[in-house]
Amino acid sequence: MKRVLKFLLSFGPGIFAIGYTIGTGSVTSMIVAGNSFGMDLLWVLFFSCLFSGVLIYVSGHYYLVTGETALFAVRNRLPLGKLMAIAIIIAVGIGQWNSLIGILGITSNVIFEILVINFSGLESHKYETVLCLAIAIIGIFYALLIKGEYSIFEKVLALFVSLMGLSFVFTLFFVFPLPAEIIRGLIPKIPKVEGAGILIAAFVGTTMASATFLSRPLFIQGKHWTKEDFVAQKNDSIVASILIFTISGSIMAVASGSLYGTGKEITHVLDMSGALEPSVGKFAVSIFFAGTLSAGLSSIFPCLMIVPLMLGDFNSGKLDVRSLRFKLITGVASVLALSVPVFGFNPIQGQIFTQVFNVFALPLVILSFLVLWNRSHSGLPSGRIMTNTIMVAAFVFSLIIMVNGLKDIF
Repeated sequence: MKRVLKFLLSFGPGIFAIGYTIGTGSVTSMIVAGNSFGMDLLWVLFFSCLFSGVLIYVSGHYYLVTGETALFAVRNRLPLGKLMAIAIIIAVGIGQWNSLIGILGITSNVIFEILVINFSGLESHKYETVLCLAIAIIGIFYALLIKGEYSIFEKVLALFVSLMGLSFVFTLFFVFPLPAEIIRGLIPKIPKVEGAGILIAAFVGTTMASATFLSRPLFIQGKHWTKEDFVAQKNDSIVASILIFTISGSIMAVASGSLYGTGKEITHVLDMSGALEPSVGKFAVSIFFAGTLSAGLSSIFPCLMIVPLMLGDFNSGKLDVRSLRFKLITGVASVLALSVPVFGFNPIQGQIFTQVFNVFALPLVILSFLVLWNRSHSGLPSGRIMTNTIMVAAFVFSLIIMVNGLKDIF
């Protein structure tokens, strides 16, 4: 575990990319996709990770060259930049706070299900227990946040990300889809089934998370990387995108191999356990639950931080984790996160909806980076044909996914 942590910490900011991208929303979307369509949506995951990796690289490289963070550059360098930056802050902030609400709901429910296995008497006190667990979780994370230490955030995320990755990949050894299914899954196609558009939008919303690209320069700033770290920044982007694809693909493959074709519907957290157990056994289900729990906990930090980080970026282009504004806004987010446990909403259904919401800000964020990347600046690469081609494809891809998601919603 020490070696794994050392490896993860050697990259640093990529940990936050994984934390933003793979949370309980991603786990939920992958499970529902594997259960409903087998490996047919693997192509969506592949392209999302490819586009995401390039955007992570571009946002980081742009900062190292210019010294300008994302929203600060949008505000000062683009026509109507101030309005665009405000629109991005509102859209991404609402999406991430909605995600936070679903994440805390699923995480507290997962811990409850684990406790019920050993203490069956808790079953009759589900509401009170889940609420107390949610308050304890968000309270601990808020206490860590107000310390304002980037290194603490990084180490906590490294721990949860390593546990999450190991758990999901380990579970994959118990049930693996046929290689032919994986190959077919890489061929682009949209299943002609009601709700497929929404699920694909949720897929993209969680894998191509706008918050990942926007916060990237700030976390590089916190890591104190400079122009001498171009190679480290590039490798960090590549490793982050590969890990996102590997971990997310493992979750989809487990669900596909054990659930696809059984006709079982996943509507509650406990459904995941009951549906998986006949195929993989109680031990593997426990490992899978540990991965789900780690995914949720690894996403709470970044989601709590995103709004004050974007405001600090917009105003000064600086990583703000110590100000009174940071503490107050993360406090408000912590209270809002308790919505699912307080009102007893279904966290699975809520999480799918929040991931769909995240996709609406994506075209605007990609377009902003595309324009910034092609500014006349001596330090930016002269040959940008490949990155430009991929970003244009990402922009078109995000528009198509958004339109399909809207069609299914209405």
